[in-house]
Amino acid sequence: MGVGASTITDPGEAACRAPYETVNEWFGDEDLNRLNAKAVEAETIFRRTGITFNVYGEKAAAERLIPFDIIPRIIAAQEWNRLARGIEQRVRAINAFLHDIYHRQEILKAGRVPQHLIAQNVAFEPSMIGMSPPGNVYTHIVGTDIVRTGPNDFYVLEDNARTPSGVSYMLENRETMMQMFPELFSRNKVRSVSDYPRLLRRSLASVAPPGCDGKPTVGVLTPGIFNSAFFEHSFLADQMGVELVEGHDLRVMDGKVKMRTTKGYKTLDVIYRRIDDDYLDPLTFQPKSMLGVPGIMDVYRAGNITIANAPGTGIADDKAIYSYMPEIVEFYTGESAILKNVPTWRCSEADSLQYVLEHLSELVVKEVHGSGGYGMLVGPAASKKELTAFEAKLRAKPSNYIAQPTLALSTVPILTKKGLAPRHVDLRPFVLVSKDKIDIIPGGLTRVALKKGSLVVNSSQGGGTKDTWVLEE
Repeated sequence: MGVGASTITDPGEAACRAPYETVNEWFGDEDLNRLNAKAVEAETIFRRTGITFNVYGEKAAAERLIPFDIIPRIIAAQEWNRLARGIEQRVRAINAFLHDIYHRQEILKAGRVPQHLIAQNVAFEPSMIGMSPPGNVYTHIVGTDIVRTGPNDFYVLEDNARTPSGVSYMLENRETMMQMFPELFSRNKVRSVSDYPRLLRRSLASVAPPGCDGKPTVGVLTPGIFNSAFFEHSFLADQMGVELVEGHDLRVMDGKVKMRTTKGYKTLDVIYRRIDDDYLDPLTFQPKSMLGVPGIMDVYRAGNITIANAPGTGIADDKAIYSYMPEIVEFYTGESAILKNVPTWRCSEADSLQYVLEHLSELVVKEVHGSGGYGMLVGPAASKKELTAFEAKLRAKPSNYIAQPTLALSTVPILTKKGLAPRHVDLRPFVLVSKDKIDIIPGGLTRVALKKGSLVVNSSQGGGTKDTWVLEE
């Protein structure tokens, strides 16, 4: 029987939640020493597979493993169905919003979103004005970050519509769990996530440019081996059976983008780019960029290549735009948002700024263009010195920040050397948008704050990951 056997419950609940019942029974029969040994084995598997990432600001050679917890996060079918409806509604609205702001700008004319939030936004791309990408799809791959605060309360924390990352960890987490605990999958009907690479390739092929003759040629464009997500870039290219390319492998020839091969240059029809807009084309964006392809935007505007996600989609990641998402969803769908937004104070507004400054120690403050947990303040966990320093930043450039309350995030159990312990989590489901359908992968990446009491789940800030199970009906 288990050494230090326990049960899987949520804090404050008298009993195990229904989706966890089978896993709870299994855990109660397990030996804690064996499970801790399995956790070490998982780390070995990840290291052998090469699932590492670099943290910006550290030495290029310093690679880290993302910690992996072997207790799965489990979501009931009914819970997932509601989440999926809300995610699809939101993604459709974001795509419609992006098309609108680069064309007729009806939402601005209607006064539902302030004009200055678009016109003065560094993520707004003027070269996309009047440009319609193939299939009118802007956000081919989306990662929506969701938190849970109660049994039926889900909030969207942020949208990732530019170059969302983490799907390789979702896939490898599942593969590792199936390898180490096959008995768990025989006891639980868990929906598969393994179709993602096939669905991704199908989705990308569906939006090939009109002039594509035959089966589309797809490539993954990476900044190179020193990028923090390079493992994911190479992993997805391999899983899809497409080429992994860098900017120096490509050139514009005869109005097409072509990649260098051992048999000469071959036309690329679709590029899944994993570099930011600024580095995509030195003739259009950052002139000093060595990562992109000179002239690729001219080919794109001519309709001879598809870039996924489309340039200019980063404006949907802006946290000031996020604060208007309920209005955006209603404007384009005619429905109220199924998934709630976290209440948000826009520090660019004088009244909101005053409130944030007066309650700084109670709030989470984020940069509007920030990501990865960088540039943010978690008020309740900050020192007086940190609060004073951040107050100065807020006063100097208030429009650069938004603030939100510190939500009572749900916790799930993680395995520690002494047994189970609750930790805060979020969830990043992955969405694939093609010309005629939307695929939402059942589950996603659960990120977990491994430090007791911490609300920061980002891997770059010390967080880990879990396998996410969505149960069958």
